[in-house]
Amino acid sequence: MAQSSALGPAAREGALRCLSATSADDPLDVLVVGGGVVGTGAALDAVTRGLSVGLLEQRDLASGTSSRSSKLVHGGLRYLEMFDFGLVREALEERGLLLTRLAPHLVRPVPFLYPLHRAVERPYVGAGLLLYDALAALGRYEMGVPRHRHLFRRQIARIAPDLRTDNLTGAIRYYDCQVDDARLVVTLARSAARHGALVATRTRVTGFLRDGDRVVGVTAEDLESGTPLEARARVVVNATGVWTDQVEGLLGRTPVLNVEASKGIHLVVPRDRIRSEYGLLTKTEKSVLFVIPWGRHWIIGTTDTAWDLDLAHPAASRTDIDYLLGHVNTLLTVPLDHDDVEGVYAGLRPLLAGKPGRGVGSAGEGEARSATQRVSREHTVVSPVPGLVLIAGGKLTTYRIMARDAVDLAVRDRHDVPPSQTERVPLLGADGFLARTNQRVALSRRHRLEVGRIDHLLGRYGGLVDEVLDLVEHQPELGSPLPGAEDYLSAEIVYAVTHEGARHLDDVLARRTRISIETFDRGTVAVTAAADLMAAALGWDRARRDDEVDHYLRRVEAERQSQEKLTDQEADEARVSAPEIV
Repeated sequence: MAQSSALGPAAREGALRCLSATSADDPLDVLVVGGGVVGTGAALDAVTRGLSVGLLEQRDLASGTSSRSSKLVHGGLRYLEMFDFGLVREALEERGLLLTRLAPHLVRPVPFLYPLHRAVERPYVGAGLLLYDALAALGRYEMGVPRHRHLFRRQIARIAPDLRTDNLTGAIRYYDCQVDDARLVVTLARSAARHGALVATRTRVTGFLRDGDRVVGVTAEDLESGTPLEARARVVVNATGVWTDQVEGLLGRTPVLNVEASKGIHLVVPRDRIRSEYGLLTKTEKSVLFVIPWGRHWIIGTTDTAWDLDLAHPAASRTDIDYLLGHVNTLLTVPLDHDDVEGVYAGLRPLLAGKPGRGVGSAGEGEARSATQRVSREHTVVSPVPGLVLIAGGKLTTYRIMARDAVDLAVRDRHDVPPSQTERVPLLGADGFLARTNQRVALSRRHRLEVGRIDHLLGRYGGLVDEVLDLVEHQPELGSPLPGAEDYLSAEIVYAVTHEGARHLDDVLARRTRISIETFDRGTVAVTAAADLMAAALGWDRARRDDEVDHYLRRVEAERQSQEKLTDQEADEARVSAPEIV
């Protein structure tokens, strides 16, 4: 049954009550563990098939890998070199679906230059991009993404004056798409809740309930109150990414999958540091280097190194940062240095190694490898014991396929469940987005906000923009920019609490907004104003408000310290010195 999409405090408490009320006689159909893009996607897939669904996340929505990606929705050019045309076509199909139907308010085309250093590269790279565009054109939804175009040095000097051309023969311009990954996850969770899913964050799974060999639910703890609970379900879906093996280990058995964590870091620099109309893409000896337009900023990434330390807070070291600066500076006429870096973030990719076992979308067999870049990015879905489904691997762009495959396996023995519906279910904010975009000037006048501000809100909330503007209508002071982070309105901080499930300053400054990586001070100037707004919305007293500010400042300082260390071990020790808020 449909319900409100708002994920405020009352919705969380209601979800926990309903989850605790499940029983052996009245279990949920599906309980998803993990609030990243695959977990929220699986919850939406299951609930839109008419199933009763719950979702548990031990921290915040998208608090792991799903807020720390390159923020691209793409087919994966490098997979063409591996002749994995099926994977590329599938991803391009999903790109078109997200852009045109599911999330046009969140996904948008972004142009890139692929620099050519030798004349022989032009036919080789050009043929690859021709195939890339052809595979996209075969999709049922591909439209609005321009095709590639060959450029020469004189054109490059005009459109990208800060790109070195002395060692180039030219470039090829092509397009992919980008998305704010954390906003996509929050929107998926809200869409699932709108269809009836029970969503509870800050709730950690502590064990599995068993009936013989079958998993029949989980034990968990509400981390905010310390209250234990049991939630029963016909099938539990483990969609925890790099935590997959740890969660499966709660069964007291050797995990079926071998999920390796590969660290990728990104830098954020102001847009004026690199004069270019387009982003950049080139290969390095270890990975792919992206320079990605991001509003008034550039995102530069990424690295690909094995990581076996703290999974919740992967740390970027000075060595990582120097690596990216060194490689991007080979492309630029004016080099970047550490003083140009506004923000740094590190994420962990869940990669599959070893024998994945029986499942849908198998990654194939192979022995464990030490070089993580050789591990398959395809996903695997397995059911190691009755009542439990594991989903791991894959990438952001194909989250919907992964979610579909996980739910397919979860209901494989049921004949009363229809196939996946998510291909035809626009995410919240998609409906009404075009109409509201056409009314942007009228909205600007009505609410006394600049047209550019309305465009910013439309790109974040789509057709739900009226919910944010209603807050301004009732409290005009919320229409002012947030002090210290003027790209965002104060209303967006309140909305993050009342509608988007934010419970702590980290949730708002690092994920509902990207203030923590888009300001040189890492959000430390905006933190007091944001805390005051959240305190009013959540009923915090002065002591609680001060604790939240103190925790955030400690987190930022720990990250800064980690980014001065030369090794992963030293960086990890510095980062984990800041305790969790709960």
